[in-house]
Amino acid sequence: MSTTQSERLRALLEPLVASQGLDLEEIAVDSVGRKRVLRVVVDSDTGADLDRIADVSRALSAKLDETDAMGEGEYTLEVGTPGAERELTEHRHYVRAVGRLVRFRLTGGEDLVARILTVDDDGADLEVPGVKGRKATARRLAFDDIAKARVQVEFNRKDTQDHKDLQEEEEA
Repeated sequence: MSTTQSERLRALLEPLVASQGLDLEEIAVDSVGRKRVLRVVVDSDTGADLDRIADVSRALSAKLDETDAMGEGEYTLEVGTPGAERELTEHRHYVRAVGRLVRFRLTGGEDLVARILTVDDDGADLEVPGVKGRKATARRLAFDDIAKARVQVEFNRKDTQDHKDLQEEEEA
């Protein structure tokens, strides 16, 4: 998609997405055979359930139908969320990832996997899991030191409430 079309679509759709209480994260137009697919990725601090996705999809579809932003040819509109393993590129992404395990690629080339505990304007406080029975350690990471960051999927993570319940049982 050309930068001009991307900018035009973003300018057209972003206010509409914001009016639904969501952030416009990404816009992409891909060709699939003879058809085009407009993919719109939205999110919010509280997430986006299927009802909100459906509402914003209808609103975007109506807006696109009344303009020529997609040109004359047919296209399919797909509206969704960033997914489980989202890349963190904006400050708000880090805030939304508090409590999640993230793989960081640091500017020096080092890889680090850690859980985000808190986020402020300058960086994040992390908990680096211990290796081979060692305790987890705390680490501060400035945003300037991060080249890339991506949320990791955890299949065996204990829920915070489960951890609290276990502590209470041990104390009793």
